[in-house]
Amino acid sequence: MKKWLFFAMTLVGAQVHAQYTVRLIVNTVATRQQEDIYIAGNFNAWNPKDENYKLKPYAGGRKSIVMKDVAAGTYAFKCTRGSFDKVECAADGRDISDRIVEVNNDVTLEITVAGWKDDYPERPKPFTASPQVRILDTAFSIPQLDRKRRVWVYLPKGYATAAKTYPVLYMQDGQNLFNEQTAAFGEWGVDECLDTLQQQLGKECIVVGIDHGGTKRMTEYNPYDNDKFGTGEGKRYVDFLAHTLKPYIDSKYRTQKASEHNFIAGSSMGGLISLYAVMQYPSVFGGAGVFSPALWTAPAIYSDLENFSTPTMPKFYFYAGAKESATMVSDMQKASDILQKKQRYVIRNVVNPLGQHNEKYWRQEFAAFYVWLVKENF
Repeated sequence: MKKWLFFAMTLVGAQVHAQYTVRLIVNTVATRQQEDIYIAGNFNAWNPKDENYKLKPYAGGRKSIVMKDVAAGTYAFKCTRGSFDKVECAADGRDISDRIVEVNNDVTLEITVAGWKDDYPERPKPFTASPQVRILDTAFSIPQLDRKRRVWVYLPKGYATAAKTYPVLYMQDGQNLFNEQTAAFGEWGVDECLDTLQQQLGKECIVVGIDHGGTKRMTEYNPYDNDKFGTGEGKRYVDFLAHTLKPYIDSKYRTQKASEHNFIAGSSMGGLISLYAVMQYPSVFGGAGVFSPALWTAPAIYSDLENFSTPTMPKFYFYAGAKESATMVSDMQKASDILQKKQRYVIRNVVNPLGQHNEKYWRQEFAAFYVWLVKENF
C-alpha cells in the first residue's frame, strides 16, 4: 500500500506543482519476500510493471520508496509483482479494493501485503453476457496495425423480428463491457443496462465492443508519441474503426449509417482515443462518451482541439471522478472548455465527487450517458 502511495506521489509531483513528501514502507509480505514489488495506480495508467515505480530494499529486510514534491490530491493503487495476475490480495485470496490515499501533508505509510493472487487457485468467473451479445469474430483483422482482435456485438432484443435500422455505439475495451468472465476488474454491464433502458425509453441501438490490445493498449489508444509508453498508434487505430470496422458493421447489420447516428465511447485511454476519433472523423462519428480520459498521456491533444473545426455538430459527454487523480477533473475541464468556446458542439460535463478510476464507477455512469445520448440524438 505504501508502495502505491510513493508511486502516486512521484508521478503527480512531476505533473503538478509539488508540495509534500511521502514515504512508503512495506514492512511485511506474506510470501515471495525476495521478489520485486511494483506499484500500479491511476498515476501510471495502472501499469503493473513500471520500473519507475519499483520499491527498493530498506532497513530490516523491508522495502520502501520516498517521493518528494508530491502534489496534494487523491491517489488509488495496488502492489503487484509485475502483472495483475500477481497482484496483492487478502490473506484468504479474496480481491481487495484499491488503496486510496488523500495527500494534504507529509506522509509516512507502513503497510503489509497479506497475500498474492497467484498463491491461490483461480476461481472461475461467471459468464454474464446476455443472449443479445455475440462474438462477431475472435480474430477480426486490423490491417492498419497488422493485428487481429476480438469484436463483440450487442443487438437489441427485437432486432431479429424487426425491419427497422439502428444507431450504433462503438466502445473500447470490449473485454470489460458485457461479460464478467473476460473483465479483469469487473464489467460495465452494458447489455443488462440497455435491455432495461431500451425497454423503458423505446430507443434502441447496436453496440460494438472492440477488445483492447493488451500490452499494446497504451500505444493503440494514444494518437501521440509518449516518452514513457512509446510511439502512438492511435491514428492508425481510428483509421481502422472508420475505414474497416464501421463499413463491415454497416454491411452486416441494419444500421443507420450517417454520423449523427454513430457514436464512440471508452474510459481512461479508451476515453482519450474516443475523443480523438471524433476529432479525426466527425463525418463518421457524431459524438463521444469520454469517461475519465487519460489526457495526461497526450498533452498535445489540447492544441489539436484548439484547431479542430467541423461543419457537423458533434456531441461530447465528459465524465470524471474527483477521487481519480489530482488532475483528472481539471484536465477534462480544460478539454471541454476548448470545445465549448467554439459554439458548435453539444457538451455535457459530469463530475462524481466520489468517483474512482475503475469499472464500478463507469458502470454507474453509463445509464446516464445513454439517456443523454437518446435525448440528444435518437
